[in-house]
Amino acid sequence: MYSPTDKMAAIMCNEPETLQIIARFRLPLGVGDKSIQEVCKENNVHTATFLTIVNYKISKDSTIINFDNLSLATLMEYLRQAHNYFFDFSLPMLRRKLIEAINYSVCDSKIPMLIIRFFDEYVNEVSLHMEHENQQLFPYVEKLLQGERPDEFNVEIFAHQHRAVDDQHIADKMTELKNLIVKYYPQTNETDLLISALYDITQTENDLATHCDIEDNILLPAVRQLEQKLRNNPVRKKEIQPQEELSDREKDVLIEVVKGLSNKEIANVLCISIHTVISHRKNISRKLNIHSPAGLTIYAIVNNLVDINNLN
Repeated sequence: MYSPTDKMAAIMCNEPETLQIIARFRLPLGVGDKSIQEVCKENNVHTATFLTIVNYKISKDSTIINFDNLSLATLMEYLRQAHNYFFDFSLPMLRRKLIEAINYSVCDSKIPMLIIRFFDEYVNEVSLHMEHENQQLFPYVEKLLQGERPDEFNVEIFAHQHRAVDDQHIADKMTELKNLIVKYYPQTNETDLLISALYDITQTENDLATHCDIEDNILLPAVRQLEQKLRNNPVRKKEIQPQEELSDREKDVLIEVVKGLSNKEIANVLCISIHTVISHRKNISRKLNIHSPAGLTIYAIVNNLVDINNLN
């Protein structure tokens, strides 16, 4: 297991399966000989939470998790970034690779396009699943972090449904997709691209499985623990949370918002999806506790993100 004093470069070089985790925490390359703790501190990442996810990814051992040391807010931000990664990069890239591989098919079979349809239906199911988390679970956890106990959400019902979806849609559907390609794809002399796509499907399957495990075995138990603390302290006042730092991408979105661009225009300028723009805007308002365009403009000017002379 890795500790705060270990070198960040050691994880990056020796544990390639953790590189996606590092990216979702928005930690940079070029870390030199800095320790994990130093890199995390420089980038406003909670070190214990980062190490919990990294060590769990490597060991798959939930007994190593110390929930008292976790930052639930940091964990939530990591999971949001994971959702964005799947829908902005991983799944679209995999679809493009499948289509490119199919273009080499010289037969008239409809099976290749049926495989693409199966993949699209699968992505839609995953999207609905993760969007439910974005709209229901994550806002609930945010209220818990503010000391509230909303009655409209039952985490145990969610946990049961989440596990069922993980088993039936995340794991089973990816296995079925691989079987369809291996067993029924029309034979062709051009197999390199398809085999590469098949390999990427397996990598995506493993990545999604790890993501679901983190939600099941780290996020949900941490939520239950926080609920229990609030039950034991029913008169507890809201704790004032320190203002979170905006990520570089959130600053990019904020600058375009201040310029008056629509969500669609921002998505085009930054080469991201509208879904991600909306997610970033929610995070900006949550972190800054500023919801009006005028307030966001003032914040951007005061923090030197925009030049007042360049604004209309």
